[in-house]
Amino acid sequence: MRYKIFISSVQSEFAEERQVLADYLRTDALLGKFFDVFIFEESPASSRSTSDVYLEKVAQSDIYIGLLGSEYGHVGSGGVSATEKEFDYATQLNKVRLIFISSNDANRDAREADLIKKAEQFIVRRKFTSPLELKAAVYASLISYLEDKEDIRSTPFDATLHREATLDDIDEDKVGAFLALAVHKRHYPLAIDAPIADVLTRLNLLKSNRVTNAAILLFGKKPQNFFITSEVKCMHFHGVEVVKPIPSYQIYKGDVFQLIEQAVDFVLSKIDLRIGLREHSIHAPAQYELPIFAVKEAIVNAVCHRDYTSNASVQVMLFKDRLEIHNPGHLPFGLTVEDLYSVHSSLPTNPLIAEPMYLAGTIEKAGTGTNEIVKLCKRMGLRKPEYHQKVFFRSVLWRNKVKEGLTPQATPQTTAPATQQVAVPVT
Repeated sequence: MRYKIFISSVQSEFAEERQVLADYLRTDALLGKFFDVFIFEESPASSRSTSDVYLEKVAQSDIYIGLLGSEYGHVGSGGVSATEKEFDYATQLNKVRLIFISSNDANRDAREADLIKKAEQFIVRRKFTSPLELKAAVYASLISYLEDKEDIRSTPFDATLHREATLDDIDEDKVGAFLALAVHKRHYPLAIDAPIADVLTRLNLLKSNRVTNAAILLFGKKPQNFFITSEVKCMHFHGVEVVKPIPSYQIYKGDVFQLIEQAVDFVLSKIDLRIGLREHSIHAPAQYELPIFAVKEAIVNAVCHRDYTSNASVQVMLFKDRLEIHNPGHLPFGLTVEDLYSVHSSLPTNPLIAEPMYLAGTIEKAGTGTNEIVKLCKRMGLRKPEYHQKVFFRSVLWRNKVKEGLTPQATPQTTAPATQQVAVPVT
């Protein structure tokens, strides 16, 4: 069964959000199987009045999605805007109506405020501050719709409510620290002392007092108690191949933010750091042999976009000539390895995990990270990074060429015994 979605809004105010949402719903591996999307700007030229066209599309739709913000829009016949006409007609036909309200309410038109009040009388609505937050909110609403229709009997991993975990398994201090970052970095519209349940509900991580898998991975006290393989394994080899015993082998546990920080620190502690001269400042310039952003972005992508239903873990392996990051997951439908070398659509595998990471500043630019890794490495004169998709997804960042016979010094850490089994995927 396929369902039709009609997206309604003032086109000029939400041009980016409308297109991003339409593209996302068409290309998402799950939602793309169930939904067809209509936005008016994609309709072919016609001699019919625009009013007749969009009202006909409302009638044909199963779901009406309304984006409401500051502008009311052009007032047509009857003294109301096209957006309000569409909403009223969807209400008259008893369509499923999902309303998403922009938090940017500065200089909101009084008539738009009245329309929002009208919508609030009949339906549940959500607020959003960015296209990424809008995608996550729509995603959660449509998954709920498919569950109600019994088209899917289990939700995607990150949106699934955990059978055992409760709010007591969520670390309140972690949620508070996240909220402080989100308010500071992204002007998130919640008070810093907002109750934990309000924060999680706003992020679509709490439903009927039950927490989602994403909530545990983001803010859990001990996430690995629920998801054993959500850990990150970091290994350092002096040569260019996997050889045991491994000089340095660490298994990191914690929430996704902690995993990223620990894995990045592991890599930076092993690669060369060059200290320059104090010619122009009292501080000596320092530069790692790999761009810090590139290392962090590659690890962030692996942790954020991995398949958490897999029995494998993310693996970070540093060799003499390269850094390899293995991610138990696959690229989203419609995205190819070649697309990663240029700016591309942001299609997070786990959007309910990706949104808080964006709000906390961990993800800076949606759809540009892999391309930025390539540019930064090439700018430092390094070989072009590589991306591979086979059984696992693999990122390769090449280090500076090392003279034959020389082995860079390693910072001593815990040494794995010779009998240690290391799960290195075959790619």
